[in-house]
Amino acid sequence: MTVPVEISAWKPAPFALKGETVFAVGDIHGCAREFRALLDGIAGLAKERAGQRRLIYLGDMINRGPDSIGVLELWAEKAEVRGVDRIDRVMGNHEIMMMLAAIGGPHAHKAETMWLSQRMGGRKLLDQMAARVGRPAARADIALLESALGRRILQRLYGMRSHVSIGNTLFVHGGLDPHADVDEFLTRPWTVFTEARWAWINHGFLDWKGGFGGTLVVHGHTPPDKHKAISGMEDPHLFEGDRLGLDGGSARTGIVTAAEIQDGRYRILRAGTPFETPEPSGE
Repeated sequence: MTVPVEISAWKPAPFALKGETVFAVGDIHGCAREFRALLDGIAGLAKERAGQRRLIYLGDMINRGPDSIGVLELWAEKAEVRGVDRIDRVMGNHEIMMMLAAIGGPHAHKAETMWLSQRMGGRKLLDQMAARVGRPAARADIALLESALGRRILQRLYGMRSHVSIGNTLFVHGGLDPHADVDEFLTRPWTVFTEARWAWINHGFLDWKGGFGGTLVVHGHTPPDKHKAISGMEDPHLFEGDRLGLDGGSARTGIVTAAEIQDGRYRILRAGTPFETPEPSGE
């Protein structure tokens, strides 16, 4: 069955990206079929664009959905395969939980417990990796990740970034704390777990009305129903309050979301068929 991809009309917004066209992709959460359709749609649009074309993944590619490994295989592809000049991979809180569980250390137990919880959905990915290597797996360690996912994906996971800045626009998984020093906030390493708040924040960001010192923020992390509860916005995929949210709910709604962003304008891409009864949201 063909996965539908809906492309909105262009909307004005004060993005200044130094002439680049940026395709920013929100949370995927293991929805490989929808992700592939979205990427195919992006590749078609990219062919029509002159100048630098960049693809930015905003994190939370894994967990909950039926095929996180398939998502990671697409996510790890080179830029030329996807018809763009460059790919940047931003880290989400779900990647943080998995990687902390895998590498060990002071946060490993808490991260693993959270990651494997029903709410976070990491057990589905752990089971997928165990099936891939043909043996039961009680927990995820680096050896399992390398065996199940391959060295290239593991290297990509280690190479994820906290954020990407282009012109006046910040691309980040969770968002910004308007009361924190921006440089200190964004350079906190993912190894400090929930203190790397660029991957976790929603309250204090989505309900802030005072702007971010001239920076526009493109983010994922908070699905539509939770976004509405915090921000009051009926449609989280509108540029408002110097923010643009791109979490479509993915495994809980059936929709994965992206945006094509150029100087002065943006439009939304949605791939998938909405579930009749969306599941309650997590993050």
